[in-house]
This record gives sequence, C-alpha cells and structure tokens, in this order.
Amino acid sequence: MAGAVAYFATGLPDISSVGAAERRPAITVLDGDGREAARYGDLTGDYVTVDQLPPHLINAVLAIEDRRFYGHPGVDVFGVARAAWSNLAGGGSLQGGSTITQQLAKNLFLSPERTWRRKVQEALLAVWLELNYSKDEILTAYLNRVYLGNGTYGVDAAARAYFGVPAADLSLRQSAMIAGLLRAPSRLAPTADLDAANRRADVVLAAMVDAGFLTRDQIVAQGADRPLDRAGRIAGSNGRYFSDWVVNQIPDFIGYEPTDLMVGATVNPAIQSIAHTVVNRHLAASDEGASQAAAVVLAPDGAVLAMVGGQSYAASQFNRATQALRQPGSAFKPIVYLAALETGLRPSNQVLDAPITRSGWSPRNFGEDYSGEITLHQALAESANTAAVRVLEQAGIDRTIDLTRRLGITTPMRRDLSLALGTSEVSLLQLTGAYAAFANRGRPVIPYGIRDIVDRDGRLLYARSPDSLGLAADPQRIDMLNRMMVGVIENGTGRNAAVGWRAAGKTGTSQDFRDAWFIGFTGDLVVGVWVGNDNGSPMDSVTGGGLPARIWRDIVAEVATVRAPAGLELVAPPVTAPLTRAPTTVEEQRALDDLIERMVGG
Repeated sequence: MAGAVAYFATGLPDISSVGAAERRPAITVLDGDGREAARYGDLTGDYVTVDQLPPHLINAVLAIEDRRFYGHPGVDVFGVARAAWSNLAGGGSLQGGSTITQQLAKNLFLSPERTWRRKVQEALLAVWLELNYSKDEILTAYLNRVYLGNGTYGVDAAARAYFGVPAADLSLRQSAMIAGLLRAPSRLAPTADLDAANRRADVVLAAMVDAGFLTRDQIVAQGADRPLDRAGRIAGSNGRYFSDWVVNQIPDFIGYEPTDLMVGATVNPAIQSIAHTVVNRHLAASDEGASQAAAVVLAPDGAVLAMVGGQSYAASQFNRATQALRQPGSAFKPIVYLAALETGLRPSNQVLDAPITRSGWSPRNFGEDYSGEITLHQALAESANTAAVRVLEQAGIDRTIDLTRRLGITTPMRRDLSLALGTSEVSLLQLTGAYAAFANRGRPVIPYGIRDIVDRDGRLLYARSPDSLGLAADPQRIDMLNRMMVGVIENGTGRNAAVGWRAAGKTGTSQDFRDAWFIGFTGDLVVGVWVGNDNGSPMDSVTGGGLPARIWRDIVAEVATVRAPAGLELVAPPVTAPLTRAPTTVEEQRALDDLIERMVGG
C-alpha cells in the first residue's frame, strides 16, 4: 500500500507554495444602454466566504455536486464506486465521482487530463487539503475559483455578469442557475442558452428537494418555480465584430493597463440587432452569388451605432466593415462631384455623357447607354461613367485626392482618371464616415466606438471629447451635392433605397460585379452597405442599386420602428451662389476632348 501511494505521489506539485490564481485582466464592453455587450479576459468578482453567501446558494451547489461534502474525508468512497461502475458499463471513460475537494485539488494543482494516475493524485491532494483546511475554507476556495462560463471565475463574478447583483443578493432561482453551470459552464450559461439554463436550474431545485434542503412549497413561495426571462446580456456573433474593433483600439487611448477595464461603447443594441438580422435575411434569400455582406450605421457625429462585419462571426472573425479594402465603384463619385462643385460648377451645369478615350483607356457606361449633354445632377443620379471622368478632368485629380483626405479617407488614391470610377480601394467604415461629412454640411467626423474607459475601481482613464476638425468643404457646395444625391434615390440608380422620407445616397458597383455598395444618409443616420465575396469572385450581375440598396432600405426602415425617423433637411440655396470661376460649357468640353485625344493619339 505504501509503495502504491509513493508511486502515485511521484510528480505531485509543490503544494506548499500555492499562490493566487493567475488570470488575464478582463475588459468589459458596455453598449449604449449601459449593459454588457461583450467581455474579454477572465473576470473575477469580490472574494466571498461561505458565511457571506446566501444559504440557498451553498445548498444548491452541495445538492448538485457533493451532498456528503461535510461528512467525507475528501474522497467519497460511495460516489467513486458508483461512478466507476457507470464508467465501466459505458466503455471505461473516467468521468464523475469527484468531490468538491477533489475538484479544488484538480483546479489548484493538476491538468485536466483523465487518467488513472491523475485520479489517484487528485484523491491524495484532496485528503491533504482536508487535513490542512476546514470544510468552510475548502468550500470558500472552490466557490471563488470555479469557472462559470463567459470568462467568469467564482460565484460573485458570475452573479454580477449574469444577473447584475453581488453573490450575496442572489435569489433562489438565480442560485440554482449558477449551481447548474458547474457541469457545463459555457453551454449552460444563461447568456448562451437561457432555455437550457432554466431547465438545468429545475434539475438543481429538484436535487435540493431530494436532499432535504428545502421543500417544493418553499420553491413556489419564493417564485423559484418560474423560469427567468432574462439574464445579463453578452453579445454573441451579432455584435462581436464591433466589440473586437473597439477592444483593439484601447491601447491607442490608454496604453497597456494590467487591470480590469470597463469600456463605455456607442453601439445601440436594438439597431445592432436590426442590422445583423436584415443583412443575414437578405443574404439567405439571395441567389445572386453574394456570400458576404457588411454594414455600418453611424450617428451624424460618427458614433458607430451598429457594425456587421460579415455573415457569421463564428465562421470568420475577419471584419469586412473595417479590415477589407475594396473598390467602391460609383459610390466614390460624390467626392468627385463635390470637388467639381468647389471649382465653381453647379448641379445645373451640363457635362457630356458620351464615349471617351484617354491614354488608350476607354471607360464605358453600364449597359453602353449614353445620354449626350446632361446636367451634373442627372449625371450623378444616372451614375454615368463617361460624364464622371470628364467631371474629374475639370475638378482635377490632386484637388479630388485632397478632398478625400479632408473627408477622412486615408487609404492610397490612384492618381489617374480611373479615380472617378472608384478604382482606389477603401474600407466600408472610412467611406461611410466620409458620407457623414455630407450629412453634417461639411463637418468631417472620425467614426468612433468608445465613449469612455474606467478601471475596476471606477477611475476614469479616458473620456472622448467632441471632434473639432473644422470644415472639410463649404456648406453651400455640400447642400448642392446633397440635392444631387437625393435625386439618386428619387429618380436615379438608387430607387430601391427609397424609405418614404427624404434620404440621400449613392450606388456603387466595381468591375465585373465584384463589389456592390450603397451608402446614404437621412436626417439622423448614416448607413453604409457592401456585398461581395471574400475571394473577389464576381457576383451574378449584382449592382449597388440592387441587393445593397434593399439592405440599406430595410435597415433604415426597421430602425424607424424603434425610434422616430428623421428625414433629411435640405438647405435652400442662396439667391446667388458665389463662384470661383465660370462654369465650363459643353462646347468647351467637346473642344477639350478633341484636343486631348489628338495629343495622346487616342
């Protein structure tokens, strides 16, 4: 016997130097309603002793985990025998039969592997713990260390995470639910599957009655027989793209802080749920060859109210709203037209929509349709490519690139005329942020998701101050552009985006239908939508005026069901708008075309 004990004791850890459990600092992201949206790292609550906890929590744990805890010496011989018989009958796997003391020993000292050697070592350590600590001390250590799902360690952390109360204030039903987590904490967490958590809580309550800890009448009297209809909210894949984006920015604001952090974020849970649901509903119903979509919803000041980075966070954590750089196609054209308006052109000025060749490059309109002499207003509404190239020639490439920087776009821009057709790659978040400047009559924004950051003790580490970026463009020119973009929805390529109140926006489609966009704004929302495939393969003739516009429309319309919609207010133009130079006529454009084509041999 002594030899067997010596054999199994070989390799035991130095139990005399047990210290505090190591853990990663926890970061908790709070949504715009102040409720938990996501958590990263390991969360521990206050250290609580057995006598500080409600008796029904203690009894719930004992009833479901170790009813003879206060009577056995660390190992429950009857329980081990019963588990061994069950395991042998089921094929020999080593599961069950461990007492709370054994579970604590394993958590403190051993790896989770299931071998006979580990089980014997676990039993030896359990006996050692029983010889050196009281039962209450062992149970206290267990309840403060046990993992209870979603990064929570200990009953106080779980009580605060799932129910928003300290462990001392847990109700009978809540206590039963927490005790029920001990078998499968991630799967049975109320935030993962509330129905399963309620069913497991019923099992725990029945075990408490069977163990004699309370009666059925007491359960009913305390309302513990009724399922919980809500628990603390932790976002699943629905909002995880947003919270990942937020957490990755924390070092830029406060550096590294080896402490628990609470991040006050901008995401609106109702709008986030709407955007997520709409995007996935349309993707599921579409047979147009689009496998992915992304959406961003901004407040006019740049606060990110919702972010959908893809169809499924579980399948791919790549955020297509912030990380993907794709060609925006004609969704870039409003910037080109605004640059032209800055030179003195007006929406009523005419531009030639006809075939054009520059340096061997001959852009074409969608469908090979050309309208001849049309106004800038009509050219943008109909998304005429050849007209846009001519508008860029008049605005100037350098002026246009400078304007993109003033609007907040930082990705490299091509210095050629293809810029007019959106060939320079951008992220959905940046381009949607640029449209926010249109909604703000020229005031640019930096899209943001963090309002403030505090540490565990409530010490404020960061608080966002309002942007003071000045003006990116003259408000009168912005007013002109906005009227043109209202026309895109009312009688142009964006008709599918119409929501019943005034909005402005622009469609975008890249070459070979690899990307399709719709970005637009109302009086209180700026929304951007992209659809496509991660590998860049073409879709089945999907344009920005199709699937993306319909997604955009439904997001805006459904947000209006949770808060009153605000139509875009258009500022009346002044009687005489100042011009920096005389507008170019169509005749001058034709002459310029002929001259350029002769010079380049086109």
